[in-house]
Formats: sequence, C-alpha cells, structure tokens
Amino acid sequence: MDTQSLQAFIAVAETQSFSRAAERLHLTQPAISKRIANLEQQLGVQLLDRIGRQTHLTEAGQALMPRAQKVLVELEDTRRMLNNLNGEIAGSLVLGTSHHIGLHRLPPILKSFTQDYPQVKLDMRFLDSEQAYEGIQQGRLELAVVTLSPHQHPMLKVVPIWEDKLKLVVAKDHPLTKLKKISLETLTDYDAVLPGFQTFTRGIVETAFAKKGLQLQVALSTNYMETLKMMVSIGLGWSLLPEILTDDSMQVLELPEVQLTRPLGYLYHKERTLSNAGKALIQLLEA
Repeated sequence: MDTQSLQAFIAVAETQSFSRAAERLHLTQPAISKRIANLEQQLGVQLLDRIGRQTHLTEAGQALMPRAQKVLVELEDTRRMLNNLNGEIAGSLVLGTSHHIGLHRLPPILKSFTQDYPQVKLDMRFLDSEQAYEGIQQGRLELAVVTLSPHQHPMLKVVPIWEDKLKLVVAKDHPLTKLKKISLETLTDYDAVLPGFQTFTRGIVETAFAKKGLQLQVALSTNYMETLKMMVSIGLGWSLLPEILTDDSMQVLELPEVQLTRPLGYLYHKERTLSNAGKALIQLLEA
C-alpha cells in the first residue's frame, strides 16, 4: 500500500469526485482512477461506489478513511521533524485562512515572510474559519489564521492576535438612521444580513440577542464579509461588520447597549510537528 494511493483515496472521499480530486492533487483523472484501482486491488475490497457523477464511500471505505488520514498525518509529521533537524526554513507550508483575514490582515505579514524565506512554498487555502478548524484537526492544514471559536478545543493550540470590533451598519437611507436611540430590541423589527448560521461570527451576534431573549430577523446570509458589505450598502438590511470594512458607502450607527468583538488569531494541532517554516510565520504573526 503506497501513500500516493492513500492520498488519492482521501481526496476522492473528501471531494466526492474523481475530477475534483485530480484538481486538488494536480493530476489527471485517469491517474486518480488508476491509484484507486491499485489500492482496491491491494486490499481486495471496493472502497468507492460510483453512481452517476457522485462518488460515495462503501462500508470498507468508511472504515479505511480515518486510518488512511492517520497514516498520512504521521508520515508528514515525521518528514517535518527530520527536515527541521537541519535548521533550514524551506519546504511546503500549508496555511488556511479566511478571505477577510487574507485580504485585510495577512498581506504585510506574508510579504515579509516570502521576502525573508524564499525557499518556502506557501500553499495558501481560503476557507471558512469553521472549515479551517476541521482541516487542522484532520491534518490537512499545518497552520490556520482565522476567526477563533468561542469554544475550547483541548487538542488545538489557539492564540489570539487581533480583535475585530463589530460595528452596526446600514444603508444611508435606511429607516434606522432616523432613530435617535437604537437598542438590540429595536433591531429585531428590521431585517438583518449576517454571516451563515453555523459561523463563529453569527454565533457571537446571536448570543448577544439571545441573552436578552430576542430573536433576529435574518433576511439573507453569506459567509463573505465583502458581500455582506455590498448587501448593506444597497439597503437589504442592517449588519454588524468589522470596523475595518466600514466606509462612506454605509452609515455606522452607535449601539451603546453592547460592544461586540470577535477574536482573530492562529491555531495548530498540539500533537503535530510544526515545520521550521510554520514556526517562522508564527514569529511574524506575534511580532
């Protein structure tokens, strides 16, 4: 059983598609199919059911999946440990981050990093913060810089770096701009546009309302902050956006009743070996 076949199997299982797995691994679709066939032949079982364009794990595939992931994670940890011995800062660094942080927080840090360590191949993946947490736990990412979860994860090292102040924003002609005083209760009478239901940021906002026994009216949702900003500016509803996104296209309103913030920072798995490149990026983040 070779690791390349295991990589192909995991990629197909996670994407549920041979073509998307081929894109992820930078291979042709026939090459992916050949690796899966070789793995199934070696194990003597069928691992995947192919129904039309959909691909699903068989019972044997479901049993293999966590063990295959563990094998590849341990192998990658071993490679990092051995590469770290020579003290060089080189090789690949798989970094997960959100679009918002990638656009508004990381650029100067990544510029310094790539200038200081040109031998590092940065594999940067834009993900929702919740997906990045999952990627760290499963070993697909070495390091993530995202919105931090309000819940503790005992197997993860989580370090806050920035604090995003969330500001109440509306279109300049929104009815809320004509009110002298605004409260959380007032906001429940108007449509909101907010991040998706299961996001950390949505949870922060909903918790503030739930503490007062209030329920939001969410008209639209998206996980992209820039899209939320556009929705607000054209009058689709109010929102709570990071202060860094506010500009003349919208009206910022005071909400003295509550000051909401969200923590941003980095995380990695405590039981996984950080590469020298990962340690170097952390130093820049903390600086």
